[in-house]
Amino acid sequence: MKLATRMIAGALMSAAFALAAAPGHAQDKQITLGFAQVGAESAWRTANTVSIKQAAKDAGINLKFSDAQQKQENQIKAIRSYIAQRVDVIAFSPVVESGWEPVLEEAKRAKIPVILTDRNIDVKDTSLYVTMIGSDFMEEGRRAGRWLEEHYKNNPGPVNIVELQGTVGSAPANDRHAGLMEIIKNDPKFKIIASQSGDFTLAGGKQVMEAFAKTYGNKINVVYAHNDDMALGAIQAMEEAGMKPGKDVSVVSFDATKGGFEAMIAGKMNVDVECSPLLGPQLMQAVKDVVAGKELPKRIVTNETVFPMNVAAQVLPTRKY
Repeated sequence: MKLATRMIAGALMSAAFALAAAPGHAQDKQITLGFAQVGAESAWRTANTVSIKQAAKDAGINLKFSDAQQKQENQIKAIRSYIAQRVDVIAFSPVVESGWEPVLEEAKRAKIPVILTDRNIDVKDTSLYVTMIGSDFMEEGRRAGRWLEEHYKNNPGPVNIVELQGTVGSAPANDRHAGLMEIIKNDPKFKIIASQSGDFTLAGGKQVMEAFAKTYGNKINVVYAHNDDMALGAIQAMEEAGMKPGKDVSVVSFDATKGGFEAMIAGKMNVDVECSPLLGPQLMQAVKDVVAGKELPKRIVTNETVFPMNVAAQVLPTRKY
């Protein structure tokens, strides 16, 4: 009887230990993340993809990755595929702001949490996603506007601006325009005389700038490009048209990539507003926190700054993208 009692007691202790260890074992299970990327439209996006893939590897997270080639329907298809595969978390950088409710409601019904990176979305029900990690594009636009105001403070005007917008309907395109307008709207010397999308690509920026140069010529005082790739394309177009970017025409850009810094060092770009693509580590930490049941802030903003031309040579060696 004593032996039987000891055996029963031992079995109960083992069962209790197993139950105590179970939650830890569940946490040790490898997390699977489904990530739907916008595409590879720019040097910034390429750096963003590299950051995400490397951070997933470093964090021991199983990453399922898809490239939407800048098409919303491709991202929606990828998200539905991740839902069907029962991944632990879905993350994506939305091509545009609107049109996400149906697929995100599917993810919610499947109890798969969703994290947004880089770009926000416009939905009535914000419970469709856990958090958004990335830059404050409105503030970036404001920073560019403040730089223009300071740069032209002693210039009576007019200051004619041509705007190379990003992908139509995307958060950075919408907000970088709105942020600029918020700053310059009460100063009548600033005027946007033309605005067109170059789709965040170098080729698109060059094509749009070629048309602007033919139409407006020396009336253009500022090129306001929503990213470095379009700015670099615009610089090529201006030089081919006999214009002097960085001197006769101020070039204002976003992202602060190595290409942007090289253009500033060459005297062809005047200022670059930082927008960091290195979001991978922040995303992987958020994924781990969500799986662990931790509550996250609705908005996680990256720390960024503004780089005028005169600091480019000093800062370039430290740039990682």
